[in-house]
Amino acid sequence: MQIAHRIDELRSQVRTWRQAGERIALVPTMGNLHQGHLALVDSARELAPRCVASIFVNPLQFGPQEDLQNYPSTLEQDCAQLIEHKTDLLFVPNVSEIYPRPLEHMTQIEVPGLSRILCGTARPGHFAGVATVVAKLFNMVQPDVAVFGEKDWQQLMVIRRMTADLNLPIDIVGVPTVRETDGLAMSSRNGYLSAAERHIAPNLHATLKSAAQRLLAGERNFLAIETDALQTLSTTGFKPDYFHIRRAEDLAEPQHSDQQLIVIAAAWLGRARLIDNYPVTVGDT
Repeated sequence: MQIAHRIDELRSQVRTWRQAGERIALVPTMGNLHQGHLALVDSARELAPRCVASIFVNPLQFGPQEDLQNYPSTLEQDCAQLIEHKTDLLFVPNVSEIYPRPLEHMTQIEVPGLSRILCGTARPGHFAGVATVVAKLFNMVQPDVAVFGEKDWQQLMVIRRMTADLNLPIDIVGVPTVRETDGLAMSSRNGYLSAAERHIAPNLHATLKSAAQRLLAGERNFLAIETDALQTLSTTGFKPDYFHIRRAEDLAEPQHSDQQLIVIAAAWLGRARLIDNYPVTVGDT
């Protein structure tokens, strides 16, 4: 596996592959890799003969009170895992390589609407940071396909919208969430959980599943389902940011006739902000 720290090094290798007619897949990450990330790499390897992964903790998507300074870094372990999963190139830039000027003077990209709901309400500016860094990585790598996890469904929707609106010739592929045996979605921030909190954490997924089962049973009082779920999470020990039922394709408020829905939530448990979702297809009532 090659490791590039500079954009010119990255582009030089990508140019060689492109001249040989090889397709390229990109897997952007912030490091501290787990099996969920590696599932993205495995999917990328199936989609293209060349796989580029990136590790960059993007300061533009962190708020002033968030965990940028303490975000876990495990580069040596990450490299070993990426080699095992046959990654061709790892791009590990420093902040000045991506943002050569102060952040407030850098061009930014925002996806209106989608960026300001759900997690965008709790984390103002977060998705502008995500869209900006992903657009920059797309421009640097110019991949044929980019792979993202479905755990952060809103992020996936933002990236798909940005890619379509900017006419970028890149296929965006979502990979199903990888879970622990008790249902907890794998996340780098799970390491923040104490032993007691880790025991509670799977209840987020269980609550999402319970809400989905009510939808499948024909219930359409969305507000009642959401209210019950918020109460369940609070009673269990979470501090919920939100719990909503939305239309899966664009996260709009659902109508009773909508069939492709997603139950989506974010909640604090100690120092960890956990996000998860549960897609559900219901009958037309």
